[in-house]
Amino acid sequence: MNLSATAILERSNVTISGASGPGTPAMVFLHGLGADQASWRLLVPHFEPDYQVVQLDLVGAGGSALTEYSRERHGQLAGHADDLLDVLRTLALYDVVFVGHSVGAMIGVIAAVREPQRFKKMVLISPSPRFINEQGYAGGFEQKDINELLAAMDADYHGWSQGISPVMMGADESPELVMELTNSFVRTNPEIARHFARVTFLSDTRAELAFLSTPTLVVQSAHDVIAPLAVGHYINEQLADSRISVIETGGHCPHLSAPQQTLAAIDAFLQQDLLPG
Repeated sequence: MNLSATAILERSNVTISGASGPGTPAMVFLHGLGADQASWRLLVPHFEPDYQVVQLDLVGAGGSALTEYSRERHGQLAGHADDLLDVLRTLALYDVVFVGHSVGAMIGVIAAVREPQRFKKMVLISPSPRFINEQGYAGGFEQKDINELLAAMDADYHGWSQGISPVMMGADESPELVMELTNSFVRTNPEIARHFARVTFLSDTRAELAFLSTPTLVVQSAHDVIAPLAVGHYINEQLADSRISVIETGGHCPHLSAPQQTLAAIDAFLQQDLLPG
């Protein structure tokens, strides 16, 4: 079924702010698991004077059209990448700066591999192409750990949300930020959240990395148990044109726990012309 332009933008709850006019570059933000576009509030104002800022919600999250969430289409990250590309095509966007967090970062990678002309630079915040340890790869979790995490989510979603939020945000970070993330999880439809969590934690997008040619910045928390430092270095090493910036903060969300350091890393990256190869 072909959706209208309006339906595509409503499906992903697209919001547009910032600069406008011919030649204005676009910056596109995509959040991660349990969040929505509100999680970018500490970064977006910094870029609005110079960029057309496009924010969207993953279908199934935030203000997106929940009825458009499909277990078939969204049973793999590629379905979410299709949603992202639908938005970029509808807005006729090319050469965007893409900023993605966690699984949203990897969704962006898939989209950029498929249609590289739409992406000028990539900022991947706390990305992970694979959460499960395998021989020669340290993802941070054993298979049994992921099985237990998903089982706990199935058994008591609200309790799980309260337990995972301090881990994701960082136990030493602001209690207000931990509560914000908890509330974001709780607002998400539990059935959709459980399904998307399973898709996220069981995904493996390592093979995509070899095909990403877009200049990329990996923003990595120094103390992240969800996507450990080794994962950030792995991604940086696998990409053809990449650099990594390690932020001295805890948790999985440096754009919330250390926004000024994150902005400084992104600014430095955007101001540097990276040569291919």
